[in-house]
Amino acid sequence: MAGSGRGIGKKFVTHLFLVAFTVATLYPVMWVVKLSLTGTQGFTLSLNPIPEEPTLDNFKDLLTKQDRNGKSLFLRWTINSTLVAGTTTLLGVLLACTAAYAFSRFRFPGREKGLMAFLVTQMFPGTLMMIPLYVIMDRLGLLNRLLGLALVYSTTAIPFCVWMLKGYFDTIPRELEDAARIDGASTFRIFWTIMLPLAKPAIAVTALFSFMTAWNEFILAATFMSKEEMYTLPVAIQSYVSAYHTEWGHFAAGSILVSIPVVVLFFALQKNLVSGLTAGSVKG
Repeated sequence: MAGSGRGIGKKFVTHLFLVAFTVATLYPVMWVVKLSLTGTQGFTLSLNPIPEEPTLDNFKDLLTKQDRNGKSLFLRWTINSTLVAGTTTLLGVLLACTAAYAFSRFRFPGREKGLMAFLVTQMFPGTLMMIPLYVIMDRLGLLNRLLGLALVYSTTAIPFCVWMLKGYFDTIPRELEDAARIDGASTFRIFWTIMLPLAKPAIAVTALFSFMTAWNEFILAATFMSKEEMYTLPVAIQSYVSAYHTEWGHFAAGSILVSIPVVVLFFALQKNLVSGLTAGSVKG
């Protein structure tokens, strides 16, 4: 009986800790929701995360904001972010799949140095290359162009994608490829019909992280995009924050709207997240 009592007490303490930790984690999110549903643009000091008079005016103002031509700015910003993030994801995954497969299966001069170069590039923040990238994009006429921003994001996404996928390809048995070669399959056919389907979990995780990086990135987008109609969503939301005034309600509403696509992607790809992240870390 005494042991049973100690077990119940231990479970109670554990669950109490988990509840407290969950509340502490969700409290900032509840505050953002409260600000988005509050009619004023001020920042309240009340600790209560529940809005007293909830309203959707902030969302309405954000969604109905128009440019000089009467077109929806928020829709344009959403399209810009979707095109940039989608292009970055496609380029990153497409190029990284072939490169990762080559690094995993073939031995060629410069292989180790190439892998090390990819790893070294991940040690430096993207802002370190901001000035040279700005000069290059200016000379190529890619400033205020979505394609230019997507290319910049791809340069930072590809090294990460290659390392993620290379680790996963290392876990796939070589016997599958040997059997396919005996049957007369070419290298490309093996890669396309055997390796890629088996690597779907890793590809899904890699695509998700590439999309999130491009979707949420702010500094490079704010530097390369100076026209309001070319803003991505993070830059557009930051425009509600100035040195003298901050529209907290609009800022919070925009933050919630921007987070929705990422949450949806997480739920859509959750089956692949665990297997894709763990399997790729078994071998280097």
